[in-house]
Amino acid sequence: MNVRQLGISRRSIALVAGLLGAVSLAIGAHAALNKRALDAAKAIGTEQTADLGKPARVALVIGNGNYPDAAAPLAQPINDARALTGTLRRNGFDVEVVEDASKDDMERAIARLKGKINKDAVVMLFFGGYAVEAGRENFMVPVDARIWKEKDVKREGISVESVLEEIKESGARAKLVVIDASRRNPYERRFRSYSHGLAPIAAPDNALILTSATPGKVVDDSKGQNSVLVSELLNNFSAKTGLESVFNKTRISITRASDGEQVPTVSSTLVEEVSLGG
Repeated sequence: MNVRQLGISRRSIALVAGLLGAVSLAIGAHAALNKRALDAAKAIGTEQTADLGKPARVALVIGNGNYPDAAAPLAQPINDARALTGTLRRNGFDVEVVEDASKDDMERAIARLKGKINKDAVVMLFFGGYAVEAGRENFMVPVDARIWKEKDVKREGISVESVLEEIKESGARAKLVVIDASRRNPYERRFRSYSHGLAPIAAPDNALILTSATPGKVVDDSKGQNSVLVSELLNNFSAKTGLESVFNKTRISITRASDGEQVPTVSSTLVEEVSLGG
């Protein structure tokens, strides 16, 4: 073999080796892409399966009545929680009800609620008991709250607005909130100024909020088994009627029955009709 032939052979070998290397890299890259695609498909499938296992309508119902700092227990919030829970369950809601909840109880229940939410869920939060406004934010008061000064409210209470934000961030489609807590709280004698009800609750997108009184107002409990707000709400519930209409009917009926002494507040940013039955 002469030198020229040897050079050609070496170039041929180098060319073949290069081609083999390129093919090997292409095969490896293709396999890596296939693996990433498969992993992504599995992740999407897992997420979709997880969402399919979650209920379409979920609710957290909290009724707090036995506050050590109050002169007497509140009977209505627990009765209200039980009555509302029954109605929601009969209409297909997955409901967790918590009675006389400590702060830890409430935080754990909120965490469980978030774990049930998928992007298509309709979510309802009900709280009955004492709530206190602090810094234009509304705080649900657990039964074990130790409130001696106004600044204690933020530390001991749980913000309605923050829970709404958490529900929104969890991907809920529609947010429903009923706060029956515009009562004169038992802590106000320790504050520099008397309590003046709750602050307006800003509704996030696609939300419907009902509170028992006009912002800045407090109302006394009736002598009935249930609060006026929940009694009228249950009377107006219909599986086929949109909940915005139900909330507004409740507001109007309470306002008329009390000759304007109690005027519930309805705030809505709903962009779709949401009904109790679906």
